[in-house]
Amino acid sequence: MSSALLIVDVQNDFTEGGALGVDGGAAVAAGITELLHARAADYDLVVASRDWHDADDDNGGHFATTEPPDFVTTWPMHCVAGSDGAAYHPALDTAPIHVHIRKGQGRPAYSAFDGTTDDGEVLADLLRDRGVTTLDVVGIATDYCVRASALDALGAGVAVRVLTDLVAGVAAASSDAALAELRVAGAELVA
Repeated sequence: MSSALLIVDVQNDFTEGGALGVDGGAAVAAGITELLHARAADYDLVVASRDWHDADDDNGGHFATTEPPDFVTTWPMHCVAGSDGAAYHPALDTAPIHVHIRKGQGRPAYSAFDGTTDDGEVLADLLRDRGVTTLDVVGIATDYCVRASALDALGAGVAVRVLTDLVAGVAAASSDAALAELRVAGAELVA
């Protein structure tokens, strides 16, 4: 039995000033770094995901290219592979991260479980192979990618704790609804 930390999409485009910046994103990045410096040894595995979208197409309809974005299924261009917007926020210390997951890559993807490592490994297999039974989830955005990743972790049979002081969402109402949904699905919410 081992535990892991999943850091979801703490990227420049999802923090203040980014293409889809959320309030509190930079503080989440700094807070995760504080957590890692204080408690990295508590985790057998630290994984971070990033949106990593193609620049030359609509990524399976994810990017709004002909109509304005609806901010539900279509979005402005963001987290383009290799761009500054796709980079981790500078307040996030990436040294303690063991595994990096890229998601999107030509298609819509909200959950870290939809992504792959550079070697093509998926998160569900990685957690299973490492014997991870408990997953702490932090990152951005509470109401989208954090929600989707935590639900998929629960679906994979992993016990999930969402560290609510280390998430930031697009809007208060949708973030509260996402956390309530996660609680009902079996996640523990930890402040």
